Amino acid sequence: MNVILDLDGVVWLAERPIRGSPQAVARLRSAGHRVLFVTNNSNPTVADLVAKLAGMGVEAEAGEIVNSSRAAASLIEPGHAALVCGGAGVREALRERGVEPVDEAGPGGVDAVIVGFHREFDYRRLTAAFRAVIAGAQLIGTNDDPTYPTPDGPVPGAGSLLAAVATAAGVTPRVAGKPFAPMADLVRTHLGGDLRETVLVGDRPSTDGRMAQLLGVPFYLVLTGVTSGDGPLDDVETVLAVPDLAAAVQELA
Repeated sequence: MNVILDLDGVVWLAERPIRGSPQAVARLRSAGHRVLFVTNNSNPTVADLVAKLAGMGVEAEAGEIVNSSRAAASLIEPGHAALVCGGAGVREALRERGVEPVDEAGPGGVDAVIVGFHREFDYRRLTAAFRAVIAGAQLIGTNDDPTYPTPDGPVPGAGSLLAAVATAAGVTPRVAGKPFAPMADLVRTHLGGDLRETVLVGDRPSTDGRMAQLLGVPFYLVLTGVTSGDGPLDDVETVLAVPDLAAAVQELA
């Protein structure tokens, strides 16, 4: 079986592993399941994510990680330039794609502006992104999650930053990450296209749940991230709502 795992709110909260998650991933692997980590957080590089997982006792390889940075980069043709309103993960994905990441649009402009989660967002970055978009660059969001889960509660996410640029420029952005088609295409590519024996585990029905719907796979909701389970679940069909990843794996392994 393929098990697609979200990271933020499922395996960890910011820099803190969620109790039982490393053991749960190990149990999936020992049971012979294939694990694919799929994250909307575009800020870290793939190597950063591998190192973070290792530091929490979770073995992972770069080929087992799909992030929204690469989904966003896939929307730009190689040989172009993109203004980055995001973190190192976006720059890495653009370079892999053959797209030049820049901080300011030059006289010739840029093909795109990519907005992703980063804590350095400020008025200067907003202005640079805004000016590039009104000059003709397409606006791409790595994802539109309004919040990002931390041990101290949610903080503004990439969707909030994207909304600021989109509102200023008066445009509708393209969104690449979960639950949209560019991310789904990457997942299918990594898993070989056959998703008949696949489940997705995540903490946000509006992204993880809808991504499961798009992929046509069952959705397991964990309550360790942004969703408490007390309110509506965005009309997303949930196979099981469980306290945490360990409980989900108890059902799967």
